[in-house]
This record gives sequence, structure tokens and C-alpha cells, in this order.
Amino acid sequence: MPSDREQRRKHVRQRLMLKSSLAKEILSEFLGTCIMIVLGCGSVAQSVLSRGVSGGALAVNVGFSIAVAMAVYVAGGVSGGHINPAVSFAMCLFGRMKWTKFPFYVGAQLVGAFAGSAILFGVYHDAFMSFSDGKLYIVGENATAQIFATYPAPYLSLANAFADQVVSTMFLLIVVFAIFDSRNLSVPKGLEPVVIALLILVLTSSLELNCGCAMNPARDLGPRLFTALAGWGFDVFRAGNNFWWIPVVGPMVEEGKKKEKEEEEEEEEEEEEEEEEEEEEKEKEKEKEKEKEKEKEKEKEKEKEKEKEKEKEKEKEKEKEKEKEKEKEKEGEGEGG
Repeated sequence: MPSDREQRRKHVRQRLMLKSSLAKEILSEFLGTCIMIVLGCGSVAQSVLSRGVSGGALAVNVGFSIAVAMAVYVAGGVSGGHINPAVSFAMCLFGRMKWTKFPFYVGAQLVGAFAGSAILFGVYHDAFMSFSDGKLYIVGENATAQIFATYPAPYLSLANAFADQVVSTMFLLIVVFAIFDSRNLSVPKGLEPVVIALLILVLTSSLELNCGCAMNPARDLGPRLFTALAGWGFDVFRAGNNFWWIPVVGPMVEEGKKKEKEEEEEEEEEEEEEEEEEEEEKEKEKEKEKEKEKEKEKEKEKEKEKEKEKEKEKEKEKEKEKEKEKEKEKEGEGEGG
């Protein structure tokens, strides 16, 4: 029998294992988001700081897309590779992740994005200082804040920017859920990040003009907070008519709408299923009635057969009586002779 001390140790180990499981997921989300920012925003930095010589818009889009794929490969096996609060929110909303994990995932993603921004700034520090004579600008020809966070085009209104984020995030999440839906066309195992990279590439190539196609609150808020503290100042939150909240709220609002749509679709499906069940029951009742009618017809046929048999028996009895009468007549004739 194990001693009390051994049982306590076992209990402590089990509790630590449960905690370490969540810790692994948190670390995974932190690391995945950090990688995405270093490599993704790094492609932006290379383009901006070289004034387009070392890469244009296509290079940035391809670089960011592959960065997302690498991040998902790193984090996917442990935490699912959300690297996006909107994705984590969707997973909780649709019952694929416990709500208790949500704040830990979001915290890890924000800290990972902040850390990734710090690493990137450290790598390109001298390039930043050389680019604008040691000054860090948010707007203008020598602006570098857009390397880390997204900013709206001069013509863009807040309403249009909000709609932009809702629409782009809607397409992002529809395809992501389709990729991992077992009832849909399946993606070969291990290639999901590649398909996600293609998705990011097409979204950034088609919906980036207005305000950078962030589609990720952590990807925008974490780096924006870093720039506010690293020398660009808190004007990064006031730029673009206080645009900063759009990439944070827009993607999350889309999830609520998506959930409402799905609930409506589920209700419609349930109603259709109920109607189908009612129709099936009606058909079954009709079949039962037909079977009853067939049984009645069979019973009638049996009764007719019985009546025919009775008539045959009566005829046989009549024939027997006739034969008896004939025999009696023959006997009478024999006695008379």
C-alpha cells in the first residue's frame, strides 16, 4: 500500500501536470505570435527602411503570409496555433475551447506581439535611426510606425474602416473554420498552415489598401503599445482620428455576428429536420395504413377461401348423400327382384 506521503506527491504531480498543460499552451501562443510579428512585420520593415529597394507590396504580403504559416506550425500542435484573439474568441464561442482559457490565450498573444516588436526593433535599430536621422515618426514620408501597427489611408472614415475589418475578418474566419471542419473538404494533415498562408496572401493582396488588413487585435494592439513606449509616443493611439480601436473591436464584433448567423442557420436546420421527421412519420403512418389495408384484404381473401372450402364440403356432402340415395335405391331394387 502506498504511504500518505507518496499519495500526496502523486496528487501534487497531477495538479502540476494540469497547470503545466495550460502553461504549455500559453507559452505556445506567446511564441507563435512573437514569431509572426518578427517575421511578418520584419518583411514590412525591410520594405519601408530600404524605401522599397529590398521588397515591395508583394514581398510584404508573401512574407507575412509565410510568417503566419510558420507561427501556426510552431504553436499548432500544442495550443491550436490561434495567434489571434479573434480566433480564440471564436473557438470559445462555438464550444471548441473553454472560456477559462480565453484570457490566458489573449494575454499570451498580446505579450508575444509586444515581445516580437521589441525583438524586431532591436534587430533593425540602426536602420531605424539612419532612416530618419534618429527620429521616429508616425506620419509623413519618414514614418516608421506603420511597420508595427496598421494605420488608415487619409481618405478613410472610421465607419468604412470598421466595415473593412469586419468583412476581412469574416472571410478569414469562414475559411479557417472550413479548413478544420471534418464535414467539409478535408485538407491533408500537416498542410493546414500552408492553406492558411494562401488565405492570408489573398486577403492582404485584395483587402489591404484601406487600413492594412490587420484582422487580429493582438497583431495590432501589442506592437502599437510597444511603439508608444519605444519612442513614437502615445500619438500612435490618436493617429487616424483615434483609429487604434478599429482593428481591436472590428474582428471581435464579426465573431458575434458569425455566431448569430450560425445560430439562425442551426434553428433553420432544426426546423427542417423537424419537418422532415414529421413527413417521415406521416409516410410511416401511410405505410402502416396501407399494410393494414393489405392485411384486411388478405383476411377477406382468407374468408372467401374458407367460404369456398365450406361450399366444396357442402357439395361433397351432397354428393355423398346422392351416392347413399343411389345405393339405397339399388338395394330397394334388389329386394324387389
